[in-house]
Amino acid sequence: MDMKALVLSGGKGTRLRPFTHSLAKQLVPVANKPVLVHCLETIRDIGVREVGIIVGDNADEIEKVIGGNSAIAADMHITYIKQDQPLGLAHCVLIAEEFLADDDFVMYLGDNVLGDGIGEAARRFRQTRPDAHLLAAKVSDPRQYGVVEVDHDGIVRALVEKPEKPRSDLAVMGVYFFTPAIHRAVRSIRPSGRGELEITDAIQHLVSSGAKVTAEAYPGYWKDTGSIDDLIECNRVLLDRCAGDVRGQVDERSELRGPVIVEEGATVSGSDLVGPLVIGAGSVVTDSRVGPYTAVERDCVITGSAVENSILLEGARVLGVAGVRDSVVGRWAHVRSAGGQERNRVLIGDHASVEVAA
Repeated sequence: MDMKALVLSGGKGTRLRPFTHSLAKQLVPVANKPVLVHCLETIRDIGVREVGIIVGDNADEIEKVIGGNSAIAADMHITYIKQDQPLGLAHCVLIAEEFLADDDFVMYLGDNVLGDGIGEAARRFRQTRPDAHLLAAKVSDPRQYGVVEVDHDGIVRALVEKPEKPRSDLAVMGVYFFTPAIHRAVRSIRPSGRGELEITDAIQHLVSSGAKVTAEAYPGYWKDTGSIDDLIECNRVLLDRCAGDVRGQVDERSELRGPVIVEEGATVSGSDLVGPLVIGAGSVVTDSRVGPYTAVERDCVITGSAVENSILLEGARVLGVAGVRDSVVGRWAHVRSAGGQERNRVLIGDHASVEVAA
């Protein structure tokens, strides 16, 4: 059965500032790949080729990055759908109705990473074809989420947004499978107290009207990369799944331990690289210790420094700093030594410059 995808890539990403002042939150990389690209690859793996991407103020940048990814561009037909204001997830379905037409579709929040794919859920949806099928995750504090209540057959009986007394520990994740029945539902609801058309309200409308809505607990790794700590954790998990691959130049004075990726065009000299770790194309690492759990994007420079459990975005420079840890350094930002021997956690946005203890 043919199915489309609707990927939500608008939103402001306030929890990821300062990076999202100049970069769409869905384009922040984990394991040297934008989160949005991880999403599209997951969708491609279930055989979906027609994809609508909801975009906001960062539409041009998203189109440039996705259009410049040769594998995605070759395998998928992308339609960009502009949402002028963030008016809710159900509003995204509403404005995408012409694109979606009468096809079944998977709706995927573009800042979610599902490390083990959605193949089994897609197979189950295609086979049984309920009006909606939700992926859910067991969480320690359901009061912070939209909670789904299901019976022993996986039939959804209720959805409750941030309940004070949860009757379930299953939180709705950012992946939903829908038939065209969802279009009637989103046209039937009203904006919530925060002025948005909530997808949970639309799904509850399906449930209340007697439609078949099912849910399953996702058994694999899931992360909503909405905060800095979430990004760093997700980066660790995905790097742990990478195999070493050295295509760049590494001199005889350098030592590599564990799974290390050095992309073609990168140069490493006099350095200790500890995997899991990836050094992007065009980056130069000199007299430094890098890793473990560090992703260095293309055209970065690390000199006389130690960096671990961190993400360096394109063009970042770390110069003479002995202890950068648990950090995210923005595009073309500079981190320099100002003396001292302290460990440093730095979160600096694009084109910034900061001096820290060495």
